[in-house]
Amino acid sequence: MNEKRRILIVEDHTLLRAGLRALLMQDPNIEIVGEADNGRDAVQAVGLLAPHLVLMDLSMPGMNGIEAIADIKRRYPGTRVLVLTIHKTDEYIHESLRAGVDGYLLKDATHDELLVAVRSVLNGKIYLSPDISSKVVNGYLGTGNAPGGVSPWDTLTHREREVLKLVAEGHPNKYIAEFFCLSVKTVEKHRSNLMKKLDLHNASTLTAYAIEKGLLSS
Repeated sequence: MNEKRRILIVEDHTLLRAGLRALLMQDPNIEIVGEADNGRDAVQAVGLLAPHLVLMDLSMPGMNGIEAIADIKRRYPGTRVLVLTIHKTDEYIHESLRAGVDGYLLKDATHDELLVAVRSVLNGKIYLSPDISSKVVNGYLGTGNAPGGVSPWDTLTHREREVLKLVAEGHPNKYIAEFFCLSVKTVEKHRSNLMKKLDLHNASTLTAYAIEKGLLSS
């Protein structure tokens, strides 16, 4: 008898986790070995449960999906990771690919596409949603991978962008630290780095920049 393929679901919405579990369990060759609702627990679960594949959300409290992917790939390089997210912007795609994902699927995918993506990644292939695939190809054929002409926005890490959003919303460092389960000093470092990269030196200019980038409503 062939071994069932073991999957860990990482998603911070309880109902969505339950729905994914129900859909995937329709395949007799798949076993759901565990669930997690944040990146830090996901990394620990991979070590304990040894899944073949991790189905990973990106936006979660504490350690986010991109950070978790990089950590999982560093510790357990044989584990396959398939992103399942609402995010289709270039920065999320490129940072996920840099972190080492094996697939990138949007949450508006059909049940059939989800199963195709899961099976493809489990079989050692790379799977990208059609919309994502075209973005990646256009980026590499165009200027997206060029060494020069990088904008300050492109130099920000995913975490720095998250910190920028909360700073622009008016949250103090202590709140941001608690939200991401970080130390205040780490948040201060992120804030200092993004201000240097953007050449912006106060909260009002950061807020204006965040509005320009669509991080929050004006």
